[in-house]
Amino acid sequence: MAESARLKHQGGSPTGSPQAGRKKTQPSPGSRAKPQSGAPGHSFKKVTLTKPTFCHHCTDFIWGLAGYLCEVCNFMSHEKCLKHVKVVCSSLVPTLVRMPVSHCFGPPGHKKKFCAICRKQLEESSTLRCEVCELHVHVDCAPFSCSDCRQCNHDGHQDHDTYHHHWREGNLSSSARCEVCKRTCGSSEVLSGMRCEWCGITAHASCFGIIPPECKFGRLKNMILPPHCVRICSRNFSKQHCFRISETTNTESEENDDVDTVSAGAQKESQTTSSVDSSKQSVKIFDGNDAVKRNQYRLISVPRISKNEDVVEAALRAYFIPDDPHDYELQVYSQQVLVSEDIINRNGSMENTKSQSVFRESIPEAWVLRAKPKDCEVLKIFAGWLKLGVAYISISISKSSTVESVIKEVLLQLGRQDEDPQGFQLVEVYMGSKQVQRQTLTNQELLLEKLQEIRKMSLRQMNQTRFYIVENRNTVVQICLMVCGLPPQLKADEYMDLLQDHLAIKTHLVSVTHVYQGQGAVVLQISCFSEAERIYMLAKDTSINNKQLSAVIIPEVLTNKLAQECCPLLTFVNPKSGSLKGRDLLHNFRKLLNPHQVFELTSSGPLAGLHTFREVPYFRILVCGGDGTVGWVLSVLEEVRHKLTCPEPAIGIIPLGTGNDLARVLRWGTGYSGEDPYSILLAVDEAEEVLMDRWTILLDAQEAADSGKENGISEPEPPKIVQMNNYCGLGIDAELSLDFHQAREEEPGKFNSRFHNKGVYVKVGLQKISHNRNLHKDLKLQVDKQEVELPNIEGLIFLNIPSWGSGADLWGSDSDVRFGKPRIDDSMLEVVGVTGVVHMGQVQGGLRSGIRIAQGSYIRVSIMKPIAVQVDGEPWIQPPGQIIISVAGPKVHMLRKSKVKQKKQSGSLKESRTESLIPPEGGN
Repeated sequence: MAESARLKHQGGSPTGSPQAGRKKTQPSPGSRAKPQSGAPGHSFKKVTLTKPTFCHHCTDFIWGLAGYLCEVCNFMSHEKCLKHVKVVCSSLVPTLVRMPVSHCFGPPGHKKKFCAICRKQLEESSTLRCEVCELHVHVDCAPFSCSDCRQCNHDGHQDHDTYHHHWREGNLSSSARCEVCKRTCGSSEVLSGMRCEWCGITAHASCFGIIPPECKFGRLKNMILPPHCVRICSRNFSKQHCFRISETTNTESEENDDVDTVSAGAQKESQTTSSVDSSKQSVKIFDGNDAVKRNQYRLISVPRISKNEDVVEAALRAYFIPDDPHDYELQVYSQQVLVSEDIINRNGSMENTKSQSVFRESIPEAWVLRAKPKDCEVLKIFAGWLKLGVAYISISISKSSTVESVIKEVLLQLGRQDEDPQGFQLVEVYMGSKQVQRQTLTNQELLLEKLQEIRKMSLRQMNQTRFYIVENRNTVVQICLMVCGLPPQLKADEYMDLLQDHLAIKTHLVSVTHVYQGQGAVVLQISCFSEAERIYMLAKDTSINNKQLSAVIIPEVLTNKLAQECCPLLTFVNPKSGSLKGRDLLHNFRKLLNPHQVFELTSSGPLAGLHTFREVPYFRILVCGGDGTVGWVLSVLEEVRHKLTCPEPAIGIIPLGTGNDLARVLRWGTGYSGEDPYSILLAVDEAEEVLMDRWTILLDAQEAADSGKENGISEPEPPKIVQMNNYCGLGIDAELSLDFHQAREEEPGKFNSRFHNKGVYVKVGLQKISHNRNLHKDLKLQVDKQEVELPNIEGLIFLNIPSWGSGADLWGSDSDVRFGKPRIDDSMLEVVGVTGVVHMGQVQGGLRSGIRIAQGSYIRVSIMKPIAVQVDGEPWIQPPGQIIISVAGPKVHMLRKSKVKQKKQSGSLKESRTESLIPPEGGN
């Protein structure tokens, strides 16, 4: 679908679309529907229905045995609906594109969808979907979709600050309601109804034309990063690169090469038709030299005795070309016997009236569809600076017409004849589905020869090609690349030397603008497209110190254009979390928001997103992952917050992990189970901000220092520092985490569901049920510099939040005069002990609570022998030494889901016990 949708513009509008419809040949008596003014571009034919069929206009069932089918796009209609059809045929979609933007094809989803080109139901095995918009197509239909994706950023071509609705037809929810008439406009049976892919409003195809064109971005307006506020120079990069879409996501679509798959799909359909009707014959049709060279063809099924005009028309329909068949001819491709050659090559001639058939006994193997050469043509020139509608100037060109003469004629018609033609240029734009290609034409180039050259190469390509007149501008090339995976803690000049050694960067074209020493990352500003592309591709194949480098394209956010009330949502998704539900969320958020604000954590971590938003005055963060993912984002945020204009963004969570304790405390649920992503974003928008403590843990091992003293040299190991958000455990709790972690490393493929993960936890727990550690003899505990005597326990746990081990209330809800009421922002840790695996199981079941030991803000633990330690689920063996826990810097701002939006879920009883422990906003 085009951005201006498949609706025919009103005639006479200065910015209207081209007049739709093809010139009709004479139909067989009674077979074709009479031309309908309300059916733009369709070629309807009356057909006999053999199975239950629905009308694509009104979505009602077609009663009786007759219906009207478009032979090009398979649009089915009642006879009474023909005059009301507003949706244009698929062959005319390229004429309605306002701003050419290519698609990012990836693997299909799991829901029932319909192809936007042939309108047939999709099968998962042969389907592609765009990662940015709601375009769903068959693999063999993809080459005939054009560049009509959402425009998500400025790139120097037709940039404007006012955005129109970006309409897409069909694949709506069956409960969708029309914005105009408030009646149901969705259907699960056919491709029907229209939806704006920015604001989400829906309407009937006959109603949406009266909706004001300007889009306000709907309920998510303040969360969306406005497209006109994002600028990126992307001439040499694909959409997959610009949106950081994983290459594995697009493997299937990349392997299928345009019309190879087209021929396969067409061949299957044609063979089926031929097997049913022996009076018809399948014929290979090539659309130009490029298709012949690649052996890529379409199969058409025609009667064995056919008029030449019918064969040409069938070939044009196969390639979705909405032109007059009299302007085309068929040329034989193979050495087969050619019958009625005069008719084939001169189908406009009426000399040989006795021989009206194309084929007799000798059937050619294949034909090449060609456009007849003309001495003059009418060329549409689109004005690049006109930013409303699909506006063009029609220019008559001849064999002597040059680019320079056409520019002068266009300027004359636009009333700009006084301006210097040398200040303008003519650009050829190919609007392919996967890539938009632009080529500037030279002033002396002959345009008619150019058109004939394109048609000779590919008629399909010509149907998706436009010519734009644009003003000459001296644009400054600035591409920003973030290179990650470098050694940490180096200086800017050291990073530059390192990149020069391994990537051979050209210093006169590349400069370092930002350095993130702790993350081992730098941001490069490059003033040459080819150099940027070379560095980007080379970085993916380069390792330094056995660590793979990665490069990410960084868009520029134009903060001066952001509205005052705008608070864009920076979204991080861990696609490996939550039984791979993260991939579905990633796909949905790219469509609901601007893809430039959605970051996949496996590519470059949180740093790329935080750097992109570094100058945004106010934004929020949504983390889709487990507690470990949330901790990762918080730690990187802590490191770079001094470089952010908004140093304390509030953070919401979509729980995709196993335990999800922090998400439980903040009411985001026990785990994501397929809730509507749009509803989740609304809940994030309405969530309230609360403060939460973070803790710094200093682990100071003494063994290395003792070993150094034996040699007469004291060389103590530097202490290890980690951050804690949820809880820290020593002893049996950490041992179970360590065993689980080791099991997951051995067979990571099996750990893709919460149910399996919890089963492994139970298994390793049962194996340790009889172990006895006497942990209280191996530890010494100080709380706020006061010695605390430990009871007979096997595990010691320090709690920052009132949820532990997948929602268990380890501290308990009973009142105790010795301790204060726990809060997540009281700068206090709760110290709890457990006596073993059985005790932990009882706590998990809600039968008991832990042994309350102390509360404090400064903890020191002395370890006498090696012990298992875990911090927020990350376990290891800690040698003897000291562990010091203290409050870390400023409190972090978290988003707590509103109670009104909270739904009852399993485990809600545990959550209700902890809700009272969460402070209100600003509580101490």
